[in-house]
Amino acid sequence: MKKIFSNLLFFVFAISFAQNDNIFNRLQAISNNGLTFYNIDGYTITSETFNYPFTEKGLKKVYRKYSIKKDELKTTDQQLPFNNYYVTNDKEITENLVQNNSYYFIENQEKRITIIQFSSINKRDKEFEQTIIKPIIENTIPKENYASMTIDSINFAGRKIKLGTSCNWTNVNTVQCPYYGEMNWSVHKDLEDAKNTVEQQFAITESRKSGKVISEETVDIEFEGTETKAKKVIYDFTGMTSVLASMSGGKTLTIYYVATEVRGNYVSCVLSFWNNDTITENGLAPLLEKVMKLIK
Repeated sequence: MKKIFSNLLFFVFAISFAQNDNIFNRLQAISNNGLTFYNIDGYTITSETFNYPFTEKGLKKVYRKYSIKKDELKTTDQQLPFNNYYVTNDKEITENLVQNNSYYFIENQEKRITIIQFSSINKRDKEFEQTIIKPIIENTIPKENYASMTIDSINFAGRKIKLGTSCNWTNVNTVQCPYYGEMNWSVHKDLEDAKNTVEQQFAITESRKSGKVISEETVDIEFEGTETKAKKVIYDFTGMTSVLASMSGGKTLTIYYVATEVRGNYVSCVLSFWNNDTITENGLAPLLEKVMKLIK
């Protein structure tokens, strides 16, 4: 019986390690001024620690900082091995898109409050959230999953891409290079999730009141060595946003929405450039050419 129990424990440990290892292959993080940002499966995740004790008084202060209302239901997640309170709320973006928010207020190892927030579009996965929370609280996420705030190169779905020092992060897995283009990406557990994410990002773009989509087509591209298709959109800004954009010479934004398999990873990626950015003879901004080319 003792041997069977020992083997069972090893089996459970092996499964847990494999699940975490798979997650770490998809997870990217950046720490900045006490806030840590994470990107995986199209989720935006943040964690922040406050020097308040895990008491009613301390929790109320943190609730206020995260605009958690008094009447919002606060429950305990019994599956987590930490004292915690769990809150969810939803924000409608369009008729078909809802931003789902989950907040975990946790007593960390220093007996202080760590808040971990998950935001996603049209999905909420409690088991996934629990799997991410444990390594955040226990500080066991590998160092190689963290990107430096100063960009020299990026880890793009398993490939190191040299960019130099002119580019900057505007969010985790979102790179902006002045006059050379911008892109954001996420690594997903499957291709369907990646495709859903780029479709949602396009729907959000289409719903914005700052401008309008003036053209939309499907084009053939090579993305990280794989032939696939992308949605190409030209977005024209209007009103005050148009005035602000035109001050820097920009008027329209060309955007590519891509979801495909890359080196065994399922990637969603949105790439864009302004009409006055540097455009190569191949019709793309230099940053975009690092990962894709048009097939004519």
